[in-house]
Amino acid sequence: MKAEDLSKAVSLAQKGYLLVATADAEGLPHIAMARTAVQVGEDRLLITEWFCPGTISNVQTNKRISIVAWDSREDHGLQLIGEVDRIEELAIMNGYSPKLEWLDPVPQVERQLQVRISKTYRFCAAPHSDIEE
Repeated sequence: MKAEDLSKAVSLAQKGYLLVATADAEGLPHIAMARTAVQVGEDRLLITEWFCPGTISNVQTNKRISIVAWDSREDHGLQLIGEVDRIEELAIMNGYSPKLEWLDPVPQVERQLQVRISKTYRFCAAPHSDIEE
């Protein structure tokens, strides 16, 4: 893994998509979208989003994670493989809406995942290999 790959991923995420793939203890996969990625150090990213409970539950029991930063217009991206080092709660929204009160919505929490990246792969829709960058 090269540190410059993380800065490329942050730049790609700003122009395109930032996908977060996790799996539970049994391996059931789950994919989420995120909006913000920030590089901290040579091998860590901070990913911030109002993640659904499934994503957080997964990373609490299975720290392994895959992150894709992809510019679909240019069809250029990176897949980052790593482990979640830390989960930090940033904000809490109680989900209150008078029209939805009867649904008893689950409170939403904005969280930041600190991820230690160990491998990077090229990601695109065009034919490619999954040889580490």
